[in-house]
Amino acid sequence: MTRHFRVIAVQPKWHPHDFTSDGAFRAWMRAQLDMARPHIRRDRPTLVVLTELNAMPLILRGASWAARLRTFSQAGTLLFLARLPGTLPLLLRERVSPARALQLDGTWANTALYLHTCRALAREYGVYLCCGSAPLPRLALSEGRLTRESGTLTNQTVILDPQGDLIGVTDKVHLTPDEQQGGLDLTPGHLEDLRVFPTPVGDLGVAISLDAFRADVIGRLEAQGCTVLLQPDANGSAWTAQEGLPPDPAHLRDQPVAWLESSHQVTTTSAQIRYAVNPMVVGNLLDLTFDGQSAITGRPEDAPTPRHYVLTDPRPGFIALTPWVEEGDPDTLRRTGEHLAAHSGHPRENAYRTDVLHADLTLPASRLPQPPRTPHENAVQALLSGEATLPAAPRRWPAVIAALLLTVLAVRRRKR
Repeated sequence: MTRHFRVIAVQPKWHPHDFTSDGAFRAWMRAQLDMARPHIRRDRPTLVVLTELNAMPLILRGASWAARLRTFSQAGTLLFLARLPGTLPLLLRERVSPARALQLDGTWANTALYLHTCRALAREYGVYLCCGSAPLPRLALSEGRLTRESGTLTNQTVILDPQGDLIGVTDKVHLTPDEQQGGLDLTPGHLEDLRVFPTPVGDLGVAISLDAFRADVIGRLEAQGCTVLLQPDANGSAWTAQEGLPPDPAHLRDQPVAWLESSHQVTTTSAQIRYAVNPMVVGNLLDLTFDGQSAITGRPEDAPTPRHYVLTDPRPGFIALTPWVEEGDPDTLRRTGEHLAAHSGHPRENAYRTDVLHADLTLPASRLPQPPRTPHENAVQALLSGEATLPAAPRRWPAVIAALLLTVLAVRRRKR
């Protein structure tokens, strides 16, 4: 039976205060589904796709003072020290960096908040929901209790059905420099773990941000029968700046030119992947700048009208595309990008464009089998459904005293 469905990409604008409390985070996530609400169809299934790392700033949760600092690096350092009873034992016991220890310290509460918020929204709005992505631990289920893999924190996408049940989970394989050591210090996923999930809204394959640029990821998803590519994105720089990423960081080009090598290139050249949905978050988080143009792409015959990212030529293949904040010559656009960026001091600082894109799509009936759930997915579903309990909060002060003693002993041994 032919599948007729709608896809929606939400381009939201985030602020540090959206992550300082449970209520603020729920309100920010709900606002994105409210943006999508006018475009949700009741006569066919609807898929809503949210953006990359949309729970990463939850390290600010419970610390509104940190949201008033000038840089994210300052906030991270002071939060690590303020939460030393939790962060120091993690750093020593699990042999992780301060950045990863800080994120792991709040991982149980933040993971539960994120997943339960997404589940409630999928159910309330009656949509298939690609929750975006977030730094989440690798979970396991043991006798009704959740455990997590020591030291592991991946950039992870969760997809839910309209009942709020889990469809599948995907880790980001190729991390950007900002996600590696010296930045967020996340754990890369494994290429062989990528799978495709057949649903009424397409045979869904996820390529988070940089993964959508990588031939090994796209090739694996194609080989498994992906028809709809999901590319949640958080581009951490001015949209009209230049970028250079591995494997050739010296090869600089305009960001929009680079983005043509992700979803747009995939759907205009792949014989298998018919559509792609690429939502991008905008907004300044302390000193961090995020900007882009969200898009829904397809084959040239699906979208013959030429459209374009700024700083690129018009071309077919864009079924829907968010305009940037303005059009103009390259020099003007680059200056505007600088004006929008964090701490520019310009009257247009942080004046990014939010948007919602939608498209009605058609695919043949799926012939793919549903992949079996992994142990991690079983644990995520148990958390979503309330069938598993979270671990008890650790006794922190005894742990930190022991950690300090171990540190002192280690220093003394080195001196000998």
